[in-house]
Amino acid sequence: MSQPPHDAPRRTALDTLHRALGATMTDFAGWDMPLRYASERDEHTAVRTRAGLFDLSHMGEITVTGPQAGEALDHALVGHISALAVGRARYTMICAADGGIVDDLIVYRLGDEEFMVVANAGNAQVVLDAVTERAAAFDATVRDDRDAYALIAVQGPASPGIMKGLTDADLDGLKYYAGLPGTVAGVPALIARTGYTGEDGFELFVAPEHAESLWKAITAAGAGVGLIPCGLSCRDTLRLEAGMPLYGHELTTATTPFDAGLGRVVKFDKPGDFVGRAALTAAAERAAEQPPRKLVGLVAEGRRVPRAGYPVTAADGTVIGEVTSGAPSPTLGQPIAIAYVDAEYAAPGTEGVAVDIRGAQEPHKVVALPFYKRQR
Repeated sequence: MSQPPHDAPRRTALDTLHRALGATMTDFAGWDMPLRYASERDEHTAVRTRAGLFDLSHMGEITVTGPQAGEALDHALVGHISALAVGRARYTMICAADGGIVDDLIVYRLGDEEFMVVANAGNAQVVLDAVTERAAAFDATVRDDRDAYALIAVQGPASPGIMKGLTDADLDGLKYYAGLPGTVAGVPALIARTGYTGEDGFELFVAPEHAESLWKAITAAGAGVGLIPCGLSCRDTLRLEAGMPLYGHELTTATTPFDAGLGRVVKFDKPGDFVGRAALTAAAERAAEQPPRKLVGLVAEGRRVPRAGYPVTAADGTVIGEVTSGAPSPTLGQPIAIAYVDAEYAAPGTEGVAVDIRGAQEPHKVVALPFYKRQR
C-alpha cells in the first residue's frame, strides 16, 4: 500500500481505482476516501434494493494472539470475549476507567488463540495503544495489522447471490456476525457476514495487493443485478436509517454504554476484572434509578434537515435534548435524526417535540429506532 508524505491523508490500495471511477474524495480520519461516485441517493437506493460495493480499508485491524488472548480482551473490553466461539463475531466496546466509550468495536474469533479487533479509523491508534497496555499482564501478543488488510464490503439484498458466484464457501451456513476463511474470486479472504447498512451483506478482509482484482471481480459479477460502487456519504444515511450509532456522534468519551442505551454489551458476569467495571456498575445503577437521556428517532414534519448539535425542545421552548445525527432519508422521503432526549419525552408518539433549526422550532415526531428494518 503506497503512502503519501507524512502530513498528507493515507491512501487505500484502491485509491487509483476510485479516482478512475470519478469518485469525489474526502479526508476522513486521516485517509483519502471516496465520498460518492455519482449520486448519493442512487448509491443509497442501490444498497437498499440491489447491492453496493464499499472500500472500508481505513478501518483499523488489531490482532491479539496467545494462550491468554481471550482473557486479555475480557480485561481490556467490556464484553465476554473469551466466550466467543471460533468463527463468530461480537459487537462490543472499549471504555476508559471512568466508563466513557473510547470506541465501539467488532471482535472476530479466528482461532482458539487468535482474535481480530476492528476499530473505527479515527480511533485505531488509541485502541491499539489501550489494548496493548491492558494486555501487558497476560500471555498474549497484540499486533498492529492495519497495513495487513484491505477491507471491501458488499451490502444489499443481492449480495448473497453475487458472492455465491465468486466463492464455494458455505455462505448459506454463515450466520449474521460470523466469519470464515475462504477464497473469493481466487483471492484468500476472511468472509464476514457483518455490515453497517441495515442490509444483508459481507465484509471481506484481504491482503492489500489483492484488493483491486477482487473489487473488479465483484463489480463484474454484480453488473447484471445493479451493483454500483458506493461512498461514505450513503454509508452514513444507510446506518442512520438503521439506527446504528456512529462514534463521535451517538458515542463519545463523555458517554457510557448505559447512556447510549447499549448497556447490554457490558458483561458484568464475566470472570475477572475489566477496565471501567466500577464506573460502569455505578452508571448502571444510576440508569436504573433515574433513566438518563435516551436515544430516540425523530422524523421531521417539514422539509428542513436537523443536524448534529441542534437543540431538541419541548412545546414551551425548554431544551430537552440534542440531535447527534441527522440527514434526509432517501427511504422514508423525509428528514430524520437520532437524538438524546430527556426520558420523559422519549416515548414514541410524544407530542410537542421540536428541533431548533437556526432559531425556528421545527416540529418532529418521536419514533422508535431503527427507522428502517429489512424484511428477513
